[in-house]
Amino acid sequence: MKVMLVDDHAVVRMGFKLLLEAEADTQVVAEADRAESALAALDQMALGQGEKNPTWPDVVVMDLAMPGMGGLEAIKRLKAKHPSLKVLALSAFEDSSHPKRALEAGAMGYLSKRSAPEALIDALRMVQSGQRYLDTPTAQRLALQQNLPEGPLAVLSAREFAVFLQLAHGKSVNQISEALSLSSSTVGTHLYNIKQKLKLSNQAEMTLLALRHELIDLAGA
Repeated sequence: MKVMLVDDHAVVRMGFKLLLEAEADTQVVAEADRAESALAALDQMALGQGEKNPTWPDVVVMDLAMPGMGGLEAIKRLKAKHPSLKVLALSAFEDSSHPKRALEAGAMGYLSKRSAPEALIDALRMVQSGQRYLDTPTAQRLALQQNLPEGPLAVLSAREFAVFLQLAHGKSVNQISEALSLSSSTVGTHLYNIKQKLKLSNQAEMTLLALRHELIDLAGA
């Protein structure tokens, strides 16, 4: 099994690489510290040989909380360009929005960073075989969510949610425009719609809402 690791923390990638390469049938063939770098690397691999490239991964492990466009947007773009490529989403956040959005974007599995190390091996093998994977706490949260009223953020579209997360981190319209490859006017339209849908009046209120729902961690931003 060939794996690509995408995480902005070098220590995390090193730990995962040591864990995975201890398995006889697993090889880390590529790494990236940002979503943009991962997409560029995959596009480069795909030139000419495509999936026959010896470094083409079977599974991409994609962290969701990274600088720039972030993992959710990256999964969406990756699956649009390379639909057969399997993705395992990875996150330290223990909410129901991130896993739900990741699966909707095209990820085959979702794993909390708080899971036991051996869970990563199980998750990758299931995703590689085409089976959906959710770690037990995440699966329980999603099952519970089905029996409860949806939170306020459920009204946001996938693109609005991506913009909301950027705004919650204090990013400006121009920074979001660059990160998500959108025009400033489009970001402004999303900002207006987000405020209307969530009944918020400013960016600080968005940050508070995101913190309340454990969607961001400003200490680790």
